[in-house]
Parts: sequence; C-alpha cells; structure tokens
Amino acid sequence: MANLISPHGSSVLNPLYVSDVEARVELAEEAERLPSIVVSSATAANAVMLGAAYFNPLTGYMTRDDALGVAREMRTTSGVFWPTPVLNLVESAEGFGVGDRIALRDPNVAGNPVLAIQTVEAIETFSEDEMREMTEAVYRTTDMEHPGVAAFNAQGRVAISGPIQVLNYSYFKTDFPETFRTAVEIRKEIGERGWQKVVAFQTRNPMHRAHEELCRMAMERLGADGLVIHMLLGKLKPGDIPAPVRDAAIRTMVELYFPPNTVMITGYGFDMLYAGPREAVLHAIFRQNMGATHLIVGRDHAGVGDYYGAFDAQTIFDEIPDDALEIEIFRADHTAYSKKLNKVVMMCEAPDHTKEDFVLLSGTRVREMLSNGEAPPPEFSRPEVAKILIEHYQSQRG
Repeated sequence: MANLISPHGSSVLNPLYVSDVEARVELAEEAERLPSIVVSSATAANAVMLGAAYFNPLTGYMTRDDALGVAREMRTTSGVFWPTPVLNLVESAEGFGVGDRIALRDPNVAGNPVLAIQTVEAIETFSEDEMREMTEAVYRTTDMEHPGVAAFNAQGRVAISGPIQVLNYSYFKTDFPETFRTAVEIRKEIGERGWQKVVAFQTRNPMHRAHEELCRMAMERLGADGLVIHMLLGKLKPGDIPAPVRDAAIRTMVELYFPPNTVMITGYGFDMLYAGPREAVLHAIFRQNMGATHLIVGRDHAGVGDYYGAFDAQTIFDEIPDDALEIEIFRADHTAYSKKLNKVVMMCEAPDHTKEDFVLLSGTRVREMLSNGEAPPPEFSRPEVAKILIEHYQSQRG
C-alpha cells in the first residue's frame, strides 16, 4: 500500500458519516422524535463534506468565535488552520436549546429527509457588523450581486454550533452514483493504485483542450503517478452546465485521450462559494484529505465576475504559514492552442506570440456556437466533447 500524504490536521481521516448500519437505523429513529429544522443548502453541503471527511479535522459546525477567527486569521480558536466559516446559520432557533439534539433536514431532497443529527453546544447571533466583516474577509466584497455573498447572507444570523452525525450524502450518492466519492474512498483507491504523487484538478465546467493539456503538463512536470479530476456536483449559478452533462463530457475526453489507469474521475457534494482565493485554499485542504499531493490552481480559480485578480488564488498560498498545508499547488497560467507551435501552451511560456497566434474564444462565443449546433475548432475543444455539449445546448432551446 502506498504511503500517502497525511490528512489535514490529524493522522487519520475522521468521517462524520455513521457507517455502522445498526447505529444509523437507531439514529434515524431517534431523529423522528427530535426537534427538527430544514437547513440551508450551504449548511447541507457542509454536512455532506463533514460526513465524507473532506472537512477533516472539523467535527461539526463552528461557533461564532471560530467563524470570526477563521475570517480574520484563518484559524479556529483551537488553532486549526481553515480558510472559510463552516456554519449552520438559521433565521431563528426557537423550539430547542443548548444541550439538545436536533435533526437537520435536507432542503434539496423531496420530503426534507433527515441529513444529520446535531448536538447543540451553542446558539449565538452574529451582529450585522460581524456578518459584514466575515463576508468581506472571505469573499473580498460585500456586493450582493456576488452569488456567494448573496447565498451566505441569505441564511440568517443565528449560528447553531456543535458536533454532527451524518446519516446520508443528500442527493449526491443517488444522482451521481458513478462519480460521487468520499475523501475516504478516493484516498483508499489512490492507495490501491499505488500512486504516490497525485495531481488534483478542480472543475465545475466541461474540460476543453486547454484544461486537458494543463492536466497533462502538470503530470509530466511533477512526475505524477496519477490525476484525480474532481468535479463539483452541488449548486451552481444559473447558466452553468449541469453536472450530468459535464460528467459525460469529461468521461468521454479521458477515455479517448488519456492512457488507461492514469486518471480517476470523481466528484464531491458541495455548493460553489465563488470565493476565489479563500476557496482555493479550501480546495487545497480537502484535496490533501483525499490523498492528493498537488492541486492545479489556474487563473481566477474559484472566482466569478471581476471580483478577484487573475492570480490572487495563487498568491494567497504565499501568504499562508509554511506549515499550514502539506499539499503543494501547481501554478498554471492561461493555456491556449498555439498556431505557431501546433500545440497547447501556457501563454506566459510563449513570449514571442501575439494574441493572434493563439486560438482564443470567449465563453460567450463558445456558448453561441454550441447553441447553434456548431462545434468549436478542434484546437479548442475535442469534437467528441463538443458533440455532447451541442446536444445539451440544443435541448435547452427546446
């Protein structure tokens, strides 16, 4: 068995999912007798990540002081390095108190089944100033047009903190049985494959030629044994390509264009924060937990609109303490197909090129072409991938 990178903050992973079937049945019965709340989608996503051990070593939802510490200094009160608050925020906590156990119901599944049971250790209210301070620190803006800012501030001001026991993985296991994997499962498979040096690639989009070649470049330059394409399966902003379409496009690309047994295609259940640099650090933490030694961080990683500088998600790794993380990042520039060299290159590594020497298409232009049934040039997108995307866009036109 390969000797893998350590999880973040502990020697072994601590998944909060209750894997023992009898214990889970007992907890499900207990849950029916407990006070219950339908939580926000963000809180449900946090539960899934805690259950799957991606958020190791956290044991539940943060207190007010933990969340403020994380916002201000990227540390919880006990000193755990963490970049974003992990909260159960509600409008009101009526009907239960400190010391009670409560059932957390899933907002994203019909009938709102119980997702987790929480032991309430504290119920605290953030002031408007504290919410603003956390928002500014994590998202670098308080603009409500920012989808992450809007989602964070829509949940309420009351934080219910305390440990949780997770009973299921929401809709992710059922909707994405081939793709959803826990950190425990990915770490185990990496070990079984004997991979030592493992590159993780984060995506919420289908992968074009530039992404494909970037992964290949990272693997070659790092001498990696394998690549884990790890796609976000949770809530996105309107207009983003749905996960099943992305999944099909990525599987087709890997099958046709990567050597066998060099790529794992997996996904995780989380709602995108669009928090740019802070979210890049969160991405690094949970990739370390799943056993990756390197994470590719490209231009505007986890960003949205013009809220972040092109390389802010890379430079934040120069600002965090040296001992904060074991995982390393592979810094990527914009990649594009060079007509001069007949291959995809990082643009910063082709100083003798002008813009005209590259095949460059805006996201808007690509969407237009696909909607019109027109495949982008093969230098931009593999024809087999373009076909899947054309079918999706044309079905949207109805």
